[in-house]
Amino acid sequence: MSWDCGFKYIFAFSPTLKAGVMCKLQERDDIARIELVQKLARENCQFLQTDKKEPEKSEHQDDEVTTVQVKEQDQTVLLLRKVRCCGPAPTAGSAESDWRYVVVSGTPEKILEHLLNDLHLEEVQDKETETLLDDFLLTYTVFMTTDDLCQALLRHYSAKKYQGKEENSDVPCRKRKVLHLVSQWIALYKDWLHEDEHSKMFLKTIYRNVLDDVYEYPILEKELKEFQKILGMHRRHTVDEYSPQRKNKALFHQFSLKENWLQHRGTVTEAEEIFCHVYITEHSYVSVKAKVSSTAQEILKVVAEKIQHAEEDLALVAITFSGEKHELQPNDLAISKSLEASGRICVYRKDLADTLNPFAENEESQQRSIRILGMNTWDLALELMNFDWSLFNSIHEQELIYFTFSRQGSGEHTVNLSLLLQRCNEVQLWVATEILLCSQLCKRVQLVKKFIKIAAHCKAQRNLNSFFAIVMGLNTASVSRLSQTWEKIPGKFKKLFSELESLTDPSLNHKAYRDAFKKMKPPKIPFMPLLLKDVTFIHEGNKTFLDNLVNFEKLHMIADTVRTLRHCRTNQFGGDVSPKEHQELKSYVNHLYVIDSQQALFELSHRLEPRA
Repeated sequence: MSWDCGFKYIFAFSPTLKAGVMCKLQERDDIARIELVQKLARENCQFLQTDKKEPEKSEHQDDEVTTVQVKEQDQTVLLLRKVRCCGPAPTAGSAESDWRYVVVSGTPEKILEHLLNDLHLEEVQDKETETLLDDFLLTYTVFMTTDDLCQALLRHYSAKKYQGKEENSDVPCRKRKVLHLVSQWIALYKDWLHEDEHSKMFLKTIYRNVLDDVYEYPILEKELKEFQKILGMHRRHTVDEYSPQRKNKALFHQFSLKENWLQHRGTVTEAEEIFCHVYITEHSYVSVKAKVSSTAQEILKVVAEKIQHAEEDLALVAITFSGEKHELQPNDLAISKSLEASGRICVYRKDLADTLNPFAENEESQQRSIRILGMNTWDLALELMNFDWSLFNSIHEQELIYFTFSRQGSGEHTVNLSLLLQRCNEVQLWVATEILLCSQLCKRVQLVKKFIKIAAHCKAQRNLNSFFAIVMGLNTASVSRLSQTWEKIPGKFKKLFSELESLTDPSLNHKAYRDAFKKMKPPKIPFMPLLLKDVTFIHEGNKTFLDNLVNFEKLHMIADTVRTLRHCRTNQFGGDVSPKEHQELKSYVNHLYVIDSQQALFELSHRLEPRA
């Protein structure tokens, strides 16, 4: 029997198939190489060899495209594709070791089963297996809950034998595979698992199971120590300590009390930083990056310094969408109160407490933007990069998954991603605000030149997020219409800006940006809206489920795009601003003054250069 005939074959395993019966597969078949064959035979399943696709090939091309369909009770539960290995194969000494099976689609349970079967416990895992494992861990929340995953892993770990047929030597191997997957899961999700009750209980349960099993299977001691290390446990154990006489409830109780990794992150949450917008007019605000636990007095101090006004004359007021006002006391948690009110925080002059706009746009506020002209452009770009990097480095890869698959596109699982997207928008508005608040033409020309240089420095420092934001800010309609200003920009700056603009050209799916970004070595900060667009395009262009099976090929494409974050963060930025200017620049960059109304920006633009 040869696969070259291209027909469809079905191998049916009879329900009466006894142990010891041999089914011989002929010639180029390597299906028996996968453990699924033996296991599925015990489950009375079927293998379906689908039609082999034979595209036109050259004389030297002999690659085959083979798909294997696994059925249970006449229902397809797993679809695999035979592909060539890219790296060293796990099985040596066979011509078929150049091939492997990748998941096309399947049920969550069967995908997990195949993943565990495909794992190899050598020191160096082959690249394809690691990729499959990473794909699954990054995207499992799309097709199963964390509780479902925990229960499935416990079943795989705790089963002493599989359908009564598993060799005793295979039991610890399967347990080690489950523990390896759990270790990778913990390493990938880190703090996220702290906040999930199912995962916390699961980790306690599986740790207790490993303690119970290590006496019977001493080979698990290595995994146990690794598990303890990951969970932050430092007590040394030996195999003797796991004997039945030593195992008791006190040991597990000690684990529950001493182990800190699973504690709820109450204190950490208070230390998290978010953006706080403090409005000083109806349309403009000061952007403050502050801790959730910041008091009204701490926020007010920052705002007073930014708007150059005496702190004792000011007050913070939380305004709800319904129009109710509540003055915040100095020790009130300003951010939490504003979030509960679902409204705004505004700064008021105490002598004008009933006025919504205590600070009108006056000549003094228009001149504040000139302060930027005295700053070093490279150092300012460096401080922008440091700020963006702190946000970008905090984004969990899973946030892109949640952002894409959640209709709300926001929430507790996308906080850091939302901050960086918000920052990109703020930098764009900041550029327009600074230029449009400058009433003197000569100073305004200097500001435009300054921002062009800052954009060039951002590109050189591989901060593409701020680079895009600044270029878009200069191209904002309210700024680009200032013909008198742009006419006075020197030719070399116009040429430089044109070159920078070409990188933001959206034609051919942003080819110019993608080619330039690909050549940049990490660390680097991508333009996040475009990365999100890529993930969203894959999501909307492909179904998540095909015939009630998880479309794992789609999830692989999404995971591959999401891994861009990992590549960008391979190294860390090391640039520092000179200590003398660091504090001033940091304060300036951390607390941008922004007008967030396009109408207000246009009014300023027309005031500077009226229509002819």
